[in-house]
Amino acid sequence: MLKGNCVIAQSGGPTAVINNSLAGAIEAAYHGEAIGEIYGARNGIMGVLAENFIDLRRQDAATIQGLRFTPGAALGSCRYQLEKKEDYDKLLAIFRKFNIRYFFYIGGNDSMDTAHKVNQLAQEEGYELRVIGIPKTVDNDLPRTDHCPGYGSAAKYLAASVLEMGMDIKSIVTSTKVAIVEAMGRNTGWLAAATALARRAPGEAPHLIYLPEVAFDLDAFLADVETAYRQYGTVLVVVSEGLVDKNGNYIFNDAGTVDVFGHQRLGGLGQFLLNKIEAELKIKGRFILPATSQRSAMHLASRTDAEEAYNVGRVAVEEALRGASGHMVAIKRLEGEEYRCTYELVELDKVANQEKKVPRDWINAAGNDVTTDFINYARPLIQGEVNVPYHNGLPAYVNLAHQYPVKKCG
Repeated sequence: MLKGNCVIAQSGGPTAVINNSLAGAIEAAYHGEAIGEIYGARNGIMGVLAENFIDLRRQDAATIQGLRFTPGAALGSCRYQLEKKEDYDKLLAIFRKFNIRYFFYIGGNDSMDTAHKVNQLAQEEGYELRVIGIPKTVDNDLPRTDHCPGYGSAAKYLAASVLEMGMDIKSIVTSTKVAIVEAMGRNTGWLAAATALARRAPGEAPHLIYLPEVAFDLDAFLADVETAYRQYGTVLVVVSEGLVDKNGNYIFNDAGTVDVFGHQRLGGLGQFLLNKIEAELKIKGRFILPATSQRSAMHLASRTDAEEAYNVGRVAVEEALRGASGHMVAIKRLEGEEYRCTYELVELDKVANQEKKVPRDWINAAGNDVTTDFINYARPLIQGEVNVPYHNGLPAYVNLAHQYPVKKCG
């Protein structure tokens, strides 16, 4: 039994259910006899480096329970890459000073890389530390897991939104004929593909779906739009923000700027394509950008997703207490007609900085829609609703009490 304190942190883009994972980890840590203090690092690994901790044991039990109905990252998030030697030296010194023996990092691809680096650092320096990555991302692109917590809720919200948009656009006879919906997805199309779940009958929206997994051809795109317009009278198109051409270059990006991890900043593809449609096809259209609503809509979260997000947080702590380190908790889908899953550990170095793309055989031959195999994969993930409490007509979300800071060691 390794006795010591633990730190939990969140990183990257929040999801509707990321705080379910936080609640699962906190409640499991409460019951861990080997765990003393439970610290929450504010703003991810940056909070650890700044010794910016709050005492999670002093939080009200109702607040911890309320995390299960609250979107956003309750501890605060960040995008920060561990590179400098002074960062590593400082990190290890802080772990020693606070007797931190358990580190849980909730995040996506880059966050799993950070967790992997922290685990390597502890091993190299001979410091006994157990590090477990807790997955989350609406992009659903982490490998070695059937799917990622956060994806099911984002998929449910976006599919429902497209269903409603489709009903709206077909009811307006004299106005907008084409709508372009731009979904999140830097290099993978999982989220855009999920909008196919909105289609209840042939000919319903979305009429066309384009994913980064298939090289995008503008001329073919315009021909597809024109054909669908002639067939249905209105067209709703969903595109992933990260569409690329046959050479792998983004069709549109934000002037080539990059973030701290070197990722190109995307956005504006939908408007670019709409301009082409209006100029070339002379059809009036509209650009719709759901933006952060895709990942923050707790009022339309998937109960399946919320429960699984809670469970990966819980399992992370339980496995660390059993001695595991250097792993991420993964979801394993069990065989059978009824959807069931279990949880397993995968090594962080098999996950960090890698992406899982939509299989090509889950996309139709024309590259403008998905197949039944994708529908069968995604449909179970959006099932069930979360009974969010309301107050004065709006969701009653909670905030962690930050008046319980942990005193710095200096």
